[in-house]
Amino acid sequence: MTSEHDIQSKIRIDFSKQIPDGLLFRVNVGSGWTGSKIIKNKDGSITILNPRPFNTGVPDGFPDLVGVLPGGKALFVEVKALKGKPSAEQINFISQALKTGACAGVARSIEDVINIINGS
Repeated sequence: MTSEHDIQSKIRIDFSKQIPDGLLFRVNVGSGWTGSKIIKNKDGSITILNPRPFNTGVPDGFPDLVGVLPGGKALFVEVKALKGKPSAEQINFISQALKTGACAGVARSIEDVINIINGS
């Protein structure tokens, strides 16, 4: 089965070929540690005093791919593998984006993205 990451990559490549005047970007998220003091040790490791985790990126539900279509319309694409289902937060984001007039939806292929753009 094709992974969600591989589907995202294929969609981005196919999008650039089919809609060369559009823009489509992968949304990155991550997590890490910070604290009151970061100490760089001689061996290359670090020591974090009073460590606490933090998350970077976007809120829950934000889609995997974000773009701008020729003419300036926003595009939001939640990419899912064959059996993947969007979360309640993802469904809510798509609903809110559609209310603003943006193109938004769930895709498993470039054909799904084209259908999102065409409103079908």
